[in-house]
Amino acid sequence: MSDSPRPENDGFNSNTPAGDDLPDFDLENLEIPDDLSSLTGSGEPEFAALITQIAGAVPLAAASSLAQLDLDAVPTPIGAVAVLRDLSGAAPEEAAAAISQLVRGVPLVLVTRTGEQMTAVRFADGVRGDELAPGLVLGGAPEAVVDLLTGAATVADFKGVVRSTSISKFKAVRMLTSAARKARKSLGKGEPDSKDGV
Repeated sequence: MSDSPRPENDGFNSNTPAGDDLPDFDLENLEIPDDLSSLTGSGEPEFAALITQIAGAVPLAAASSLAQLDLDAVPTPIGAVAVLRDLSGAAPEEAAAAISQLVRGVPLVLVTRTGEQMTAVRFADGVRGDELAPGLVLGGAPEAVVDLLTGAATVADFKGVVRSTSISKFKAVRMLTSAARKARKSLGKGEPDSKDGV
């Protein structure tokens, strides 16, 4: 047992650790603002990504170029994942709405991460849908996708990544028009392409 005397509990005695005493601080006139969000950071997510069913980083990057979005399209076994670069304000949700509007009929999931908290929201045809349990999203994803979403891996760890700004709008239109024509042709039961007018 230590023989050192127990300090008095007045908060400002000689045993107060250096730096903890504020003798000149006027507590009576201290005003505490209603909004203390600045003490916990900007409130913006540290990471945001769109899980899509688009088969390939290049088509996703092309669609994103048309939507004037700056992102990295990452190829994965379940479809390309768009890692957003603009995390400010409503930018992640606006990006999700824009991409899901361009690729109608193909739902996607917006995943955001702030610290240890992760959220997942479904988007379809430009409309925000229900929130999903992050565990459900991660549970059905390949390990590479889980690593990317949780921060265990970064975009630099993946091969075949395409940045949307590397594709011009003109090239994006050509690529997506060609892809749409091929899709229509495949749905035409293999009929000749003589009536395409191209």
